[in-house]
Amino acid sequence: MSCIETIRVENLAIGYTGKNVYKRVATGISDTIRSGELTCLLGPNGAGKSTLLRTLSAFLPPLEGKISILGKPLEEYSEKQLARIIGVVLTERSSIQNMTVDELVGMGRSPYTGFWGRLSAEDRAQVDAAVEMVGIAPLRSRMVQTLSDGERQKVMIAKALAQETPIIFLDEPTAFLDYPSKVEILHLLYRLAHEEGKTVFLSTHDLELALQVADRIWLMAEGGELHTGTPEELTRDGSLERFINLPDSEKRVRIHFDLNK
Repeated sequence: MSCIETIRVENLAIGYTGKNVYKRVATGISDTIRSGELTCLLGPNGAGKSTLLRTLSAFLPPLEGKISILGKPLEEYSEKQLARIIGVVLTERSSIQNMTVDELVGMGRSPYTGFWGRLSAEDRAQVDAAVEMVGIAPLRSRMVQTLSDGERQKVMIAKALAQETPIIFLDEPTAFLDYPSKVEILHLLYRLAHEEGKTVFLSTHDLELALQVADRIWLMAEGGELHTGTPEELTRDGSLERFINLPDSEKRVRIHFDLNK
């Protein structure tokens, strides 16, 4: 499946503004994100990963620079239009009460039905497919507040899949999962990119897993410095070695690629 540019950022500055508040988190961000690829955003706490994802999702305005989605400036989209283009999974624990898993996943269809709309047969088929892809069929009748953090994360990913958007942003989607579930979710997202042609962009602290599955890596350092490329490219130019901080033996991660291929 060919990879097509879906997101372009140019000289982007991100941060927060408000009454007596102006904080720049990162500046000078420029790159593209493509369909059919899994792109992982790596960086230490405080580097601005969540701020970047919120800015790309239009939850926060950019301080400077441009963001284009499918060739159109982000600010020219309405909320309703964006809801059919971008699905977002954030790390905040959901406060939803008295709703079943099935009902919550079904809310992913709200851009097509309206918030209180009834699900058609087509909507129900999309919900069923999302539930099966994430592997949460046994949870469908459970109340959301009874789920573990890991189960809840899977449900939110299923909701984003049911939304049927070409672009999916995820902020630490494996944060609360055990290792087998982390592997399962990242391979699921890889399949969505490669087999369904989705644009998948996610932040993660799971460096070793990201290096195994990601097509492209965005390395975001404190102060906003950004290095992007394939895992092999970032290994060749030394960016990964500097990022990992190899002198600390407890944090050492072995990286090996066949660079002759």
